[in-house]
Amino acid sequence: MRCPHCDADKSSVVDSRDADEGRATRRRRVCQSCHRRFTTYERVEEMPLFVVKKDGSRETFSRDKLAGGMLFAAQKRPVPPADIEHAAGRIEREAQLSFDREVPSTWIGEKVMDFLRETDHVAYVRFASVYRSFRDVSEFAETADALKRESAPTA
Repeated sequence: MRCPHCDADKSSVVDSRDADEGRATRRRRVCQSCHRRFTTYERVEEMPLFVVKKDGSRETFSRDKLAGGMLFAAQKRPVPPADIEHAAGRIEREAQLSFDREVPSTWIGEKVMDFLRETDHVAYVRFASVYRSFRDVSEFAETADALKRESAPTA
């Protein structure tokens, strides 16, 4: 493993531990040349997952893009970024387990909607407005009314 500080190719492992819920190994290393420490992660190389969009086009699944969309919807809302990262990881793992090589974008969108509906209703409506392509205010109102009915106490 090359040192990111001096580019030497000799290092030793000082500490190893599980990371990403056991799906990776975090290794703390020390360079034998400059004696600086750095961290590496070892993961199983998986076949890339492709997202099939509504228009039939395909693109490589991006966990960063998924988390970015959720972060954008939750902007200025009391949703911890760590919760969003955790949800993005959970959706990615579920997609890898549920689909062989291609996952429909609609499936991903519904998973995000489920997470946001449970987490923050404003973020949910923001995401839904883009995901479902709301055309006018009445569609916002219908979505908000549905949320009100879901969260209303039953007597």
